[in-house]
Amino acid sequence: MKKKLAILLIILPLYLLFSYMPALAAPSFQNLVAEAAFLAEADSGTIIFERNAYKQHPADALTRVMTLLLAVSAVESDEVSEIELVVMTESAWFDIAQDSSTQSIMPGEEMTFLDLMYSAFVGGAGEACNLIAERLAGSVEDFVERMNDKAVELGCDNTRFTNTHGRYDNSQYTTAYDLYLIYSAAVKSTLFTEIAGVYRHITDSTDVSEPRNLISSNSLLNQNGKYFYRYCLSGMGSASYEGGYSLVAYAEEGGLSLISVVLGSDVITLEDESTDMRNLSETRRLFEWGFSNFSWRDILKDSDLIAKVPILHGSGADFINARPVSSVTLLLNNSVPDEAFIRNITIYSESTDTPLVAPVTAGDILGEVKIIYDDIEIATIQLVANTSVELHGFEYIRRQIVDMLSTTAAFYIILILVVLILAYVALVVRYNIIRARRLRRIKNAKEDLIRERQQSFRE
Repeated sequence: MKKKLAILLIILPLYLLFSYMPALAAPSFQNLVAEAAFLAEADSGTIIFERNAYKQHPADALTRVMTLLLAVSAVESDEVSEIELVVMTESAWFDIAQDSSTQSIMPGEEMTFLDLMYSAFVGGAGEACNLIAERLAGSVEDFVERMNDKAVELGCDNTRFTNTHGRYDNSQYTTAYDLYLIYSAAVKSTLFTEIAGVYRHITDSTDVSEPRNLISSNSLLNQNGKYFYRYCLSGMGSASYEGGYSLVAYAEEGGLSLISVVLGSDVITLEDESTDMRNLSETRRLFEWGFSNFSWRDILKDSDLIAKVPILHGSGADFINARPVSSVTLLLNNSVPDEAFIRNITIYSESTDTPLVAPVTAGDILGEVKIIYDDIEIATIQLVANTSVELHGFEYIRRQIVDMLSTTAAFYIILILVVLILAYVALVVRYNIIRARRLRRIKNAKEDLIRERQQSFRE
């Protein structure tokens, strides 16, 4: 039984693996000091750890992740240029309290859009967030509507924004999982990663200000600080009385890309009277745990020769090798052995008791293999011919004749030829009969003439 290769890869979608991953996970991350947390592989979305991930929590300054995401999207779509000078307005200060984080950008001051983005995200300038909103949407209110629309687009079911910068509002909230969705979309932007990936940025001077020295809230990026984590590439922290200390961050190591969200942690004083900002230390600990316990592993390779399939009438081959059409690669706990994955192989020609007959072309479907772990089907991959097998010469000729005879046109041509041959044979037979009769008449006439002459001679 043969089928031509089309789009044949049938793998359990990664979003279905989310709920499955805990069965494959290492012992759970221990002693988390935070109200909620979420750790996932960024490219596939595979969940590695979660705690209260869907519980609503104050968005706080992490609101600015969405603000920056929309800002860099506007730059990348040519809605605005990085070098465009934007004039600070008085209205951009309308909801900035005296104790809010700002960079004191004065009304009438001109700043490039790029420095506005750095000021908003790295420098924590609420007025810069509002000015970005006014520039892109005409008003803060319309921009906030865009923020909420984008959240819905990304699948954030428990997120609502009421401002651009994160000033506390009991109507503004998110979850660890939703922040992961927002940040995973954001890090796909090179410009976002550039801005979110710096610990210190110095802006250009403006018409009323010297260069501003901006310091990130993500001290995992501070190479001279105690929280420095060399695999962290970007992130943003927040702190408030209502929401505690939080951090969303992105890190890469050994082929893994992880996004961590820690919400509602605290700050403690250690025995040496130094402080420990748990949002930073817990994020680093989560990253270290994830990188130490998980890695990508090929459960099935497309080069594996899974089965030998018998083949009839093959030229120089009695069997053909079957291989997977694609590899299966999973993010797994390092303690899970390869032997834990069972391969259930089905060869279609054998299951239907229909012999595989040459010719076979490389890529023809021969069967399928199911990958099973702990009685759960992880993936089903079709098996294809690894090489081509031509039809044996004699059998090829026989097949050609049979194939030719099987066509309607050939049938009628042959029928006509048979009729013509039969007609010809009939004509030949008729001719031979007539000729034989004529010869007999001639012979008889001769014999009669001879007898007549002999009779005349005797007389």
